[in-house]
Amino acid sequence: MTAQLRPSVAVCPGCVAGPDGPVQDAPKEARIALSLPSIHCQACISAVERGLSATPGVHSARVNLTLKRAMIEADPEVRAVDLIPVVEGLGYEAHELDATALSATQNDKAGRDLLMRLAVAGFASMNVMLLSVSVWSGATDATRDMFHWISAAIALPAIAFSAQPFFVNAWSALRVRRLNMDVPIVLAIVLALTTSLWETSLSGEHAYFDAALTLTFFLLAGRYLDYRTRAVARSAAEELTALEVPRAIRVIDGDAYEVPVAGLAIGDLVLVRPGGRMPVDGEIVEGQSELDRSLLTGETLPVFAAPGTCVSAGEVNLTGPLIIRATAVGEDTSLHRMADLVAIAESGRSRYTSLADSAAKLYAPGVHILSALSFLGWLAYSGDMRTALNIAAAVLIITCPCALGLAVPAVTTAASGRLFKKGMLIKHPTALERLAEVDTVVFDKTGTLTAGTPEVTNLGDHDRGDLQIALALAEASSHPLSLSLVRAARDAGIKPAKLADVTEVPGFGTEATYRGNRVRLGRAAWVGAQQGSQTAAWLDTGAGDPVGFLFVDALRPGAEDAVKMLRASGKDVLLISGDTTGAVEDLAQRLGLSKWVAEALPQDKVQRVQALTDDGCKVLMVGDGLNDTAALAAAHVSISPASALDAARVASDIVLLGQDLAPIADAVDTAQKATRRIRENFRIATVYNLIAVPLAVVGLATPLIAALAMSSSSITVSLNALRLR
Repeated sequence: MTAQLRPSVAVCPGCVAGPDGPVQDAPKEARIALSLPSIHCQACISAVERGLSATPGVHSARVNLTLKRAMIEADPEVRAVDLIPVVEGLGYEAHELDATALSATQNDKAGRDLLMRLAVAGFASMNVMLLSVSVWSGATDATRDMFHWISAAIALPAIAFSAQPFFVNAWSALRVRRLNMDVPIVLAIVLALTTSLWETSLSGEHAYFDAALTLTFFLLAGRYLDYRTRAVARSAAEELTALEVPRAIRVIDGDAYEVPVAGLAIGDLVLVRPGGRMPVDGEIVEGQSELDRSLLTGETLPVFAAPGTCVSAGEVNLTGPLIIRATAVGEDTSLHRMADLVAIAESGRSRYTSLADSAAKLYAPGVHILSALSFLGWLAYSGDMRTALNIAAAVLIITCPCALGLAVPAVTTAASGRLFKKGMLIKHPTALERLAEVDTVVFDKTGTLTAGTPEVTNLGDHDRGDLQIALALAEASSHPLSLSLVRAARDAGIKPAKLADVTEVPGFGTEATYRGNRVRLGRAAWVGAQQGSQTAAWLDTGAGDPVGFLFVDALRPGAEDAVKMLRASGKDVLLISGDTTGAVEDLAQRLGLSKWVAEALPQDKVQRVQALTDDGCKVLMVGDGLNDTAALAAAHVSISPASALDAARVASDIVLLGQDLAPIADAVDTAQKATRRIRENFRIATVYNLIAVPLAVVGLATPLIAALAMSSSSITVSLNALRLR
């Protein structure tokens, strides 16, 4: 016994029986999820797991390479913001995920259900096929009948279970007096089973149990491939949603409480720390800072903010803490008002008819008419209902819609998997087909072609003494310009000067004392300089006029390559931005673009895209901000980076998961190849039907021929689809 009994000072027996001190909850573990989009191999997994496990307070860390996600168990006081720098220090990108939002991806009941039906159909078809081989090998009379009855005992319950997705979809279409691809499938299965039972009961030679099961198996395989493609997209989309961590800091009587954004109300005071994003629309009541509005307006330059300034949800607070009074929350914020534009995008997408749907509109009635004509023709010719029904069933079975039911999902799955490995997530089922038709590409600037992070352009124009002072001042600030200046100066081998009394003045800059003089680094007006058109931070050393450090927006990785490859492939590339004329013109010159539009409002962007569409162009829009959402909706197909606002990601058809833009050009090429494969599969199916259908119509399609023909066509179109990988 190791428990230590402490003497009690209570006299009351009840108090003695109860706890004599404050009840403390047992420590609980914090469960933290991090997205790791840049990991790609076992070495990455080992490095991240070792690095996280060595962090104080972390109990365990497990990395999933497929999901590119790390799950960490840690002490309750450990936060994601403590672990992200650890991962970034190892050389990998990391973002916090909302573990609650990810829980929705853990259940995949529909996928397991479909896979189970596929397994049952496959197992049953193999067994029935073995029995059929015996019949085809010469079994006759009672032996043949016994094999047929065993086949029926296997096939009937197996098809009743496995083919339920086709039965449900066909019934849904027939209830509204419409034909879809599942109607001929169900008719073929039911007719094959009916005629097979009839033939078996009359001791006939042929039965189609194996063909009905094989047809069900191959079509279920196509349905499962299609489901897996959509499940991967849905899972990644939920992970992207989880990137928007929905928390805010509410201030009540001077105390700060972390609450869900959904719990905020109009009139609440909300604290937004430097680096934080505005959770609501509101008005600043306390504090001074600078705001990054690039995602909303495309402006590169930060905007000075003080009490009385209105802010919108999604803007980023850069330097000083701000307290804002909420004027719009939840669905009333400017971010959520963009939902109307997203609805426009959805309605626009629904007007596009995929190649499979177009073919199905011709295929379904064609097969039914051909089968009916065969039945009527043979009934008129032979006067035998049994023979006419057998031939009609053979026509329906042998015209298996493999190209529509298997080949298209196989091609889409192969293409989506290839693009996913390169960092492209296909969200919409017809996105690949529309991407293949693109002839014009419109890029946004800030956050799309550029990274939205500044880089110094004139470091070499300053003497070493000024650089040492500027570096020391910049290191005391987390402003993006200061961070960029620190990186550039450190890379140039500059050492910081020794300053005293270093202080950051939110919204203005950093000041200190150097050898008895006051030195400042910050806004032009604050140090007595004249602000130009280019982004700059000004240094005042107290000796002479202030000097400026000029910045340009850094190009996003792969931006130049993407533009070059798209132009080389014959695409017309345009730049449309809400940024200033000088900034847009400079970027267009850097990328060699002759067509550009600056200071474009959101309605200007969408009007320009609509005008191009009216001229017959197929426009690919690439953008990330709220001001791009309408243009993303209006374009023929659209792409947004994972760092884009939620509204922009929802409106787009494809999400770029990494930072590199180069995969965009490859995605267009892959989409064109995928469309070619789909058309090739349709041609293969056409040739197959031209050979097989006449055999069925003239009554030469025995069950053996039907099974071989159907299987060979399915395997052929699947192998053709796999050429895309």
